Amino acid sequence: MAKTVKSAAEFKNIIEQTKPVLIDFYADWCGPCQMQLPVVEQLSAKHADEVEVLKVNVDEHPDIASAFGVRSIPALFILQDQKVVDQMVGYQSEQVLENKLAALAN
Repeated sequence: MAKTVKSAAEFKNIIEQTKPVLIDFYADWCGPCQMQLPVVEQLSAKHADEVEVLKVNVDEHPDIASAFGVRSIPALFILQDQKVVDQMVGYQSEQVLENKLAALAN
C-alpha cells in the first residue's frame, strides 16, 4: 500500500532510505489524479520490497510540491539515492511505470 505523506519530516525520513522512491503528487479534486491512484497502489503492492511508493497531496503539502517544482498534477517522480532520476506529468499507465521501475533495477 502506498504511503500518504502526513508531514514534511516523514517525507524527508522516507526519501533518505536506500530504496528507490516513487512519488505521486496529487489532489482530491483532480480527475486524472484519481485515475492514477489505483495504478500507483498496484505498483506499490507489487514492488513493496524494492520501491517505496509515496502519495503527496499538493493541497496539504504545498511546500513539498514546490520543492519539486510541481506545476501540474498528477506529477510522478522517481528518486534514487535522494536524487530525481525520472519525472512524468499527467496520467501514466502501469506499463510505463513498470518499465521505469525495471530500469532502476539494472
